[in-house]
Order: sequence, then structure tokens, then C-alpha cells
Amino acid sequence: MFVVGLTGGIGSGKSAVSRLFEQRNITVIDADQVAREVVEPGEPALSKIAQRFGDGILLADGNLDRKALRKIVFETPRQRDWLEQLLHPLIRDRILLKLEQSQPHSNAEYAILASPLLLETDQHLLVNHIVVVDVDEAIQISRTTARDMSDTEQVKAIIAAQIPRAERIAKADDLIDNSGTIDDLKPLIEQLHNKFLHQARQERESDHG
Repeated sequence: MFVVGLTGGIGSGKSAVSRLFEQRNITVIDADQVAREVVEPGEPALSKIAQRFGDGILLADGNLDRKALRKIVFETPRQRDWLEQLLHPLIRDRILLKLEQSQPHSNAEYAILASPLLLETDQHLLVNHIVVVDVDEAIQISRTTARDMSDTEQVKAIIAAQIPRAERIAKADDLIDNSGTIDDLKPLIEQLHNKFLHQARQERESDHG
């Protein structure tokens, strides 16, 4: 199946873009959701995280305190490296499984892998085409602080830990400017949807040719 990789910096609006593709009956595999799944209670990764950081990293119901963990790893690069080495292979394997499972059950011509770390990890090797959702840093900060109730400095640290904006844009096959409203997005997504349908059909024909 033709797979489109969708990425962008924190606060760029990847979720809004994903929802517009889902409204067109396109399967969207959300790497953020997969990242939450691999640290759910009962998953081996959660036990390893608790062993390293202590039970204080867990909420009263046994779930991971994601906000506390985020604070630790963005203040201590060594801890972030350890966490990434633990989680990235698990996330990649589960994404692959979801892509495989989606194919027999989907009438769509293509699927989307939405991932904030598409270009920072080897997840970009799983896709045929890369779409970057882009806004300037000021919009990233204002949207993220409003959404997550995070402080500005923490959001800036997250932005600094992600791939630089210019590098992300340079790797894009298509670029979506999401500095406007949802109504501004809709015609752009419709154009891309039709483009991806065409590309997916071309690839399928070449495979069968």
C-alpha cells in the first residue's frame, strides 16, 4: 500500500490535518497513540521505565505520568537517549503491524502515518511520500501552551529537541502551511487527497505491470 508520512513540529496542527484525511475514509496510524500504547499498564516498557525512574513516575491508577516523564527527559539528555533507545524500536514494530493489519480491511488506496518523529527516527523509511505541516515558532508556542498548559520554556525545549524547521521543510515532498484556519486547510487537503489517490494507483499499476 502507498503510505504517506505526515509530520510537523509540536503545535503545528498535525491532528487537525489527520482528521481531515480520516473524513475521507483514509486510515491514519498515529505514532503518538502507538507511543502511548507501548507504555500502557502491563506492557514491558512501562516496567522498565518504573525501574529506572521509580514508582513516582506512575499515577495512582498505574498509568505513566507522561508530564512528569517529559519534564525529566527534556531536562536530562542522557535520560532522553535511554528512553528513545527503549521506545523507538517498540513503536516502529507496532506501526509496521498496524500498517499490515490495515491493508486487508481498508478500501482506501493509501494510508497515512502521522508522526512527530518521522524524520528524527527511521520511521521515514516506512513511507513513500513525506508531508510536512508547517507554522512558525511563535504559533507553535502559543498553540502548545494553550493546549497542554505547558510553560513557554518547556515548549521551547521541545522545539529545540526536534529536527530544525528548515531541515524538516527541506525533506518535504509536500508542505502544508497551517498558520490559518481549519477552513483554509480543507481545500489543501482535498488537493493532496486527489494527488495521493493518483500516486497510489500509479504505484499499484507499476507493481502489477
